Amino acid sequence: MIRVILAELRKLKRRTLSLSTLASVTALTGLFTWLVYFRINEPENTRRGEHISAADLSGQVGLVYGFKLVAFLLGITALCVFASQTAQEYTFGTLRNLLVRQPSRMKILLGKLISMKIFALVMVSLSAAISIAVSYAMSGTAKVDTTDWSTSSAYQLLGRTFVNVMISTVGYGIFGMILGLLFRSPISSIAIGVLWFLIIDNLFANFLTSSAKWLPGQNLFNVSEGGTPIMSYQHSLIVSLFYLVGGLGIVAILFKRRDVAN
Repeated sequence: MIRVILAELRKLKRRTLSLSTLASVTALTGLFTWLVYFRINEPENTRRGEHISAADLSGQVGLVYGFKLVAFLLGITALCVFASQTAQEYTFGTLRNLLVRQPSRMKILLGKLISMKIFALVMVSLSAAISIAVSYAMSGTAKVDTTDWSTSSAYQLLGRTFVNVMISTVGYGIFGMILGLLFRSPISSIAIGVLWFLIIDNLFANFLTSSAKWLPGQNLFNVSEGGTPIMSYQHSLIVSLFYLVGGLGIVAILFKRRDVAN
């Protein structure tokens, strides 16, 4: 199993994948966090026409606000990485070679999942560090008091937020992995995943509001937020696990029984 994980990590460490992905996450995290502070006096300075003031950011939430803001971006990035790394084994025909060295398909699948979780951990950690650094750098310009950011309560909030964003990011990634195994094509799996989570999921939530609490995208986003008064954290966690475990179970059977070629 260790060799499978190391082999998968070697592929994830390719510069064309790792550097470009981490550079994009760094740039977009820094940009989105910077925009909140730069537009602090604007009536709409954050997502969906909302406003957050300097007084709000001066509280404990200011330490993690920018990080939570990019949670969905991290999830979509993980979805694309997980989907492409899974489906391309069929496209390039490399799965057959992997099975020569490791005949157990379930070990290969589990090794892929663990290695991509490690990659997601690096990505989320980098995003958190960049967001916090930019928040501190912009606090003076935005007249935000950072005193409350150094309290034990703020650090606890940071820890909870990191765990929630990590769970959400891995959840999106596993959906990508499920699609990659299902469609066996990087382009198709990424396109369908992004289309669902960016457009279709939100359309259902907006036009059929009663469905929001059962949609995978809405629940994963709610997990990254730590829950809301409308939808509890526990509910979203259970619903998300139901989708992920069920989906993985189905594609694991397909992965074990289907031909290795696309």
